[in-house]
Amino acid sequence: MKILVVDDDEHILRLYREELQEEGYDVLTAKTGAEGLRLFETESPDLVTLDILIPDMDGITLLRKMKEMRPRVPIIMSTAYDYRDDFAVWASEAYIVKSSDLTELKGMIKKLLQK
Repeated sequence: MKILVVDDDEHILRLYREELQEEGYDVLTAKTGAEGLRLFETESPDLVTLDILIPDMDGITLLRKMKEMRPRVPIIMSTAYDYRDDFAVWASEAYIVKSSDLTELKGMIKKLLQK
């Protein structure tokens, strides 16, 4: 299974890559919205984790573009801030507040990829 992680924080990219590779996933990373969209189109990931605040394009816009292209790909919004009151994030399958403990994220990924 291939996971695309879109986040502008190098530490988060490294943490997610290492932890998810240990779980057996093929992990792609992108630091910008444009790079994330390009990888989404060319690599066809099975799941995406997406930060809301990224350079060049906000995560909500990127979420919409990805859902227009491939509506069945599960997308997890992952952010340091609580945006649950923003209805736009509801288009995603899940919403997780970033943490160095990836237990919740890993559980959500397993759940979404089993569907």
